[in-house]
Amino acid sequence: MMKMKAWQYAEYGSVDVLKLATDVAVPEINDDQVLVKVIAAALNPVDYKRRLGYFKATDSPLPITPGYDVAGVVVKVGSGVKGFKEGDEVYGDVNEKALDGPKQFGTLAEYTAAEERLLALKPKNLDFVQAAALPLAIETAYEGLERAGFSEGKSILVLNGAGGVGSFVIQLAKLVFGASKVAATSSTGKLELLKSLGADVAIDYTKQNFEDLPDKYDVVYDAIGQPEKAVKAVNETGVAVCITGPIPPPGFSFVLTSNGSILTKLNPYLESGKIKVVIDPKSPFPFEKVIEAYTYLESHRATGKMQDGDDDNNLVVVPCKRLG
Repeated sequence: MMKMKAWQYAEYGSVDVLKLATDVAVPEINDDQVLVKVIAAALNPVDYKRRLGYFKATDSPLPITPGYDVAGVVVKVGSGVKGFKEGDEVYGDVNEKALDGPKQFGTLAEYTAAEERLLALKPKNLDFVQAAALPLAIETAYEGLERAGFSEGKSILVLNGAGGVGSFVIQLAKLVFGASKVAATSSTGKLELLKSLGADVAIDYTKQNFEDLPDKYDVVYDAIGQPEKAVKAVNETGVAVCITGPIPPPGFSFVLTSNGSILTKLNPYLESGKIKVVIDPKSPFPFEKVIEAYTYLESHRATGKMQDGDDDNNLVVVPCKRLG
């Protein structure tokens, strides 16, 4: 049986429960799965919430190898897999339901197993670090817009537009959905970033309360956790969507269902360079420094995937050097 290095925890708790194990069995694959050699993996806020035991009632059994996002190379293919072959460069979020039975063996390892339907071919113009930063955040952005019925000609306000999810909501709303007007909030230092991503209106939340401004929107996308305020910026027929928890009407919240077909659909926008990937300047972290990466992420200072007081960032970790 092949062994690999992987980060694991055998109990829930602070970063101190994380251990780098060197003798973990390489996962066996099912017929509908591929085995991926992990070149880069990303940490998202859900990773530390999971480690703290926020949803342990629906989690996989301990010990857990954490990690949702992956970019890497297919080294083995299940008998039922049609779309990938050995050597393909792929990326995706390996956990179909984020909070309901995420895999016991995730992406912070040298190898990870994932269902074909959760993965997509990596855009050729992105390196593995950039690709790993995408799946959970961009799929969450897309699914929220779709669930909100966002469409051409509508207006949107994005709370925390500089964060991992928010930075993609701005770009997707504008480029893919055809928004008539995109507004977004951030701290003072990130206002230029919002504009570079395509925001028509950049609101400094340290100087203005967005909910008190006269403009109201068809959709308010809350990517930070201000549901009570978010619903106040919605127009008469509008809706608010929240990714951090419950929200009063006219709002709804949802949890991402990972789906590689979203990545495939967005591939032309990524390969043309129209959609920009915003990565925290501290990324990537070497594989040995996963505890430091978690600590940094949990201090909420991460950009792009970071904003001051921001809870919507991700950081990239590099388990394996590039093959070949």
